[in-house]
Amino acid sequence: MLTRIITGIIGIGAAAYVIQTGGLVFAVCCMVLAVGAWVEYCNAFDRKGYRPALLVGGLLIAGMCYTAWYGLDTNMLVLILTGGTLLLFLMTVLLHGSFSVPSAAVSVAGVSYLGLSFAHLIGLRVMDHGFSAVTTSLGVLEPGCALIWTALIGTWASDTFAYFAGSFLGSHKLCPAISPGKTIEGLIGGLIGTTASVAGLGILFNFDVETMAILGLCICIVATLGDLVESVAKRYTGIKDSSHLIPGHGGIWDRFDSVIYTVPFVYYFVQFVDIAAK
Repeated sequence: MLTRIITGIIGIGAAAYVIQTGGLVFAVCCMVLAVGAWVEYCNAFDRKGYRPALLVGGLLIAGMCYTAWYGLDTNMLVLILTGGTLLLFLMTVLLHGSFSVPSAAVSVAGVSYLGLSFAHLIGLRVMDHGFSAVTTSLGVLEPGCALIWTALIGTWASDTFAYFAGSFLGSHKLCPAISPGKTIEGLIGGLIGTTASVAGLGILFNFDVETMAILGLCICIVATLGDLVESVAKRYTGIKDSSHLIPGHGGIWDRFDSVIYTVPFVYYFVQFVDIAAK
């Protein structure tokens, strides 16, 4: 537990520096994390006899992140994903006998799952979201910076409140066949805690508090689903942690399983819903 706490504190400090710095530092860090999660994904499915295209998939994911650095251009993302999908299936012909159709399908799934999500993480930070800089008691933040904090703090709040509520009050299993540790009481605690946390960020960032509360509620639901998706994948591939890269926390995929879902949700939520204070 001590190792987990120390690593968590160091991780939060590093994340704060990267998020506040933004720019190329943020984009490069996201690209490294995305490719690292892809390596863990490939290693997991290797255990089931698949052979995901490690190098080609990594290049495609890096390309998605590079594109997002210049603003999330949907046409470019579709171009990379379309070309990559066709290439990966063409490899079943070019490398016939060593690269199978199931391996190509697993590769396409992983590239889409990880590449698109981390591209949205970069896009959320760098894009102009249609409102001015956010003035807070802690200083002035760029819009993208405030939204990244909203997505991440909301996700962390969901995990934290669900964990403690489940530990002290949990008695009814949520999805015992997928994640035996999750309880209905934990989910309720996560919903309440995340809604309150994101509403509090609304006050800090001078966003509409009611809209932020709704966003917080949604973040908790989406974060839980993202966590369950990775749990299913880990059960299928027979692993407990995606790697041991982060002491006490597992791997990159383990730490970002919920973020993979919440960041795209927040990105599109703020595209269609006005969060500015009324």
